[in-house]
Amino acid sequence: MASETRLPQLPKNYTEPSPKRIRVLFAGQYIVDTTQAKLVWFKPYYPYYCFPASDLSSDILEESFSNDDCIVYNIVIENRRAESAVTKYLTGDLEGLVNIEFGAADAWFEEDEQIFVHPKDPYKRVDVLQSSRHIRITLSGIELASTHRPKLLFETSLPVRTYIPKTDCHLDLLVPSQTTTQCPYKGVANYYNVKLPDGSVFEDVVWWYRTPLAEVVDVKGLVAFYDEKVDVWVDGVKQEKPKSRG
Repeated sequence: MASETRLPQLPKNYTEPSPKRIRVLFAGQYIVDTTQAKLVWFKPYYPYYCFPASDLSSDILEESFSNDDCIVYNIVIENRRAESAVTKYLTGDLEGLVNIEFGAADAWFEEDEQIFVHPKDPYKRVDVLQSSRHIRITLSGIELASTHRPKLLFETSLPVRTYIPKTDCHLDLLVPSQTTTQCPYKGVANYYNVKLPDGSVFEDVVWWYRTPLAEVVDVKGLVAFYDEKVDVWVDGVKQEKPKSRG
């Protein structure tokens, strides 16, 4: 399913206030606890949190380097350090704000709910719909799956993803992979490699969610194939492969 929606791109450093209480945990203490957070789109596809500089104690900051536009700090609490984890902006629309590298903290919370990977984009929507289309997946001419009961996951600005019951897949061709990834909208994904009868192996072609987040609970236990890596047939028509988001 190669359909893809493009959203108007937000301008770089587009900023808007967040109505949520945001807390950032590091070394056993909340180094930020604020209701004054701002969402900032440094990149087109998702926002980051920034905070007034006054929300982060200077006692835990050690200057790493600086230039005319910003000062970069290490976070230091007793024997814990996070190098170059905090940026304080000195000019432009972000003047007076600080940003903490998401992965440098031990945990982030929106209200009392932990978030992962990066803040959710308030302009992104994820929907899962039951379908009766005939979906067939092949790789190098070998059928991997065929179903009339797929669930289609529509995620703003991304290709439609097809989730298929495992009982409609050739599970003998799927080999568990050690790879896992996290998505702030869907949860932790596990992967399968595909091993074809001729012994050739294609790594991490398939993913699935054992315990997806509540918004997409309907894909629990179903598998999705990277349309970019396989051939997809919908009601007998071969689909074009999705283009890389770039």
